[in-house]
Order: sequence, then C-alpha cells, then structure tokens
Amino acid sequence: MKNIAVIGGGPSGMMAAYFAAEGNNVTIFEKNEKLGKKLFITGKGRCNITNEKEISEFFEEVPRNEKFLYSAFYSFSNLDLIKLLNSYGLKMKSERGGRIFPSSDKSSDVIATYIKMLKDRNVDVRLNSEVKSVKKNLEYFIINDNFEEKFDSLIIATGGYSYRATGSTGDGYKFARDFDINVEKLYPALIPIELSDEFLDDLQGISLKNVSLSVKQNGKVISEEFGEMLFSHFGITGPIVLRTSSKINRMNKFKLYLDLKPALDFETLDSRILRDFEKFKNKEIKNALFELLPKKLVPVILKIADIDESMTVNQVTRADRNKLVHSIKEMPLTYKGLLDINAAIITSGGVSVKEIDPSTMESKKVKGLYFCGEVLDVEAFTGGFNMQIANSTGYIAGVNAGKK
Repeated sequence: MKNIAVIGGGPSGMMAAYFAAEGNNVTIFEKNEKLGKKLFITGKGRCNITNEKEISEFFEEVPRNEKFLYSAFYSFSNLDLIKLLNSYGLKMKSERGGRIFPSSDKSSDVIATYIKMLKDRNVDVRLNSEVKSVKKNLEYFIINDNFEEKFDSLIIATGGYSYRATGSTGDGYKFARDFDINVEKLYPALIPIELSDEFLDDLQGISLKNVSLSVKQNGKVISEEFGEMLFSHFGITGPIVLRTSSKINRMNKFKLYLDLKPALDFETLDSRILRDFEKFKNKEIKNALFELLPKKLVPVILKIADIDESMTVNQVTRADRNKLVHSIKEMPLTYKGLLDINAAIITSGGVSVKEIDPSTMESKKVKGLYFCGEVLDVEAFTGGFNMQIANSTGYIAGVNAGKK
C-alpha cells in the first residue's frame, strides 16, 4: 500500500485521486474551501462535462501538443467518463455540437458526483490546505517543511494561471521548476479579443450569427471560424472569437477580417444588394440595407466602404457597390491584443510535455512525480474537450501513481 499525495482538487486532481486510491492511501491538498471551485463557473455554471464526438475527432479540437494526448484519450475516453459518472448517479444530456451537460444544468451536481466517488475510495480530502513547498528526500516526497508529511508518489494537478479567484495561481509551475522541470511560456487561451476600432461604441452589444472570422498573414488566410460572436466595449467575444484567440496568442503581424455574409460569394451578394436597391430605389442608401444587415452595422459598413450614407440608391455606382460588397465580405478589425490572462478560460503553455511520459504522466526526470490537467502544456477549444483532457490525464496519472 502506497501513500500518495494529490495537489489540487479540480477535475484532474479528483479523477487522479479516485484511481490512485484503489488499494492505496490518497490525500488531496486543496487550497480552497471546497473542491472543484472552477467547475462551478464552467459552461456558464452548467459544466460542459465532455463531448459525444468520436474520440478520434478530439485531436482536431486540440491546437497544441495533440499527439501527447493519444494514450490519455484512448485509455480513458469520453465514453469511459460518461459511464463512470453515470454509475455514480449523474444523469447527462447532449446538446448542440455534441456537448454533454448534467441533465439538471447544475455544475454543483457534477462536483457532488466527484465527491461521492472520492468518499467511495476513502480519499482524505484536506480543504483550506495550501501547499507552500514540495521536495524529494531520497525515496519520499515531503509536503510543506512544517508538516514533514511523506508520500511515495506525488500528483500535481494545480490547474493553470487563469481565473485566479478560483485558486489557479500557477503553483504547479513553481513546483515543476523546483524539480528542474521546464515550463513553457504562459499565454491566455479561449479569451476575448481587444480591438482599437472607433466603431466599437456604436456596435457594443450587437450579437451576430452565421458569420465568419478569419486571420490573414501575408495576405493568406491561416484561420477561419464560422458561427456566433458579440461586439463589446473592448472588442469582440463569443465562440468563434474564443477559438480564434487560441490560434493567434503566439502570433505576430496578422490581420483580422469579419465576413458578415459567408454563405454568399461576392457575385451572389452583389445580386442580393441590387434587388434591395431596386426595392428601395428612391431611399437614401443608409435606409436601403436594413434587410441585409443589423441597423447599427449599416453606417459602420458604409464608412468603411467610403460611401456617403445620405447618397440615394439611384446615385450608387458600380464601383461604390463593389466597395460595399467588399466591406461586407471583408470587414477589417483592428487587433489591439488579448484580454488579461485572468479573463482566459484556460491557460496555454505550462509544464513541457517533452519532460512527461505520455503513457503514464510521470516526469522523465523525477521518479514518482506526476502531472495532469491544465498545468500541462496542452489545451483544447470549447465544447467539453478541456474537461476531457483533465479527466483523461488525471486517470492516467492516478492509475500509474497507484501501481505497486
């Protein structure tokens, strides 16, 4: 029987503790007053547990170090996670995009299920227990010098550096560096984008559906996301913005463009505008585009196209129309930056996967030391994929730390 310590009571830590506790003594050290604090706010308080896609499709949702997760995903898949949580009484449902949520829409029910699992395995959960230091003395890991508690194996599941109010303050990175383990530079991921355009005040609060946000570098489209987004006082947010942010957080010298009518090519859009102009031929152009675009967007697009909004429709030239079509299909957005990392859903960067065995989550340098979850340099897009990473890597770490 081994004594195993887990630092961090998030999903990866709880899952690691559950599987490590089979035949072993396991202690979770959690700095917060309750377990799974970050889970309470995920999925807008509903907790997107995983996704029902084929596990082979998960790798397409991981923009960084996806190959590292091969063993984790296939050893403990989304179906395995659903089956396990179901066996402890958690009922789930599927929504748009294959997202899996608790049937109750309450993240608290997910956390209660994890707690039930830990009690079932007699895991010693210590709340309000911040770990200040970790070291290894010969065979044993020692947690906090003043406690001098010894453990055979140590699992670090402290999360990233975003949402610091939930306790994600980067402790795991410090512990890794204390063991001379490399930590890759940290970046915000799944985060709103700041813009410096003058029209932001006019567009604040406008929600757009079925639009496309693209990233161009040297005139070439390197990323394109289709779906929903929202204009805010600082810039843009929403699903396609969050996905895009994870692609540009390490990039320099690129341009952002918004296609307001991605379903229509230039020629088809031009024909559509001609029909509207015929319908409103005696009106000013600013009053002839309301069926095509949201009202607040019309003056902004006309300004971008350099068209006088008081011009009557019958005065619009073909050249003016071409500029209008181009502005609708490629509305330029002036990138200012990403919001502070504390606003990020997840942290990009972290403990280098080159130093971790992907089949065990054990450090290649320090025997008996394991890492799992967001503390690792892995990340995914929204849709339940980051939760699956947490649970899959937690499973791998727990099972291997618990082996005799």
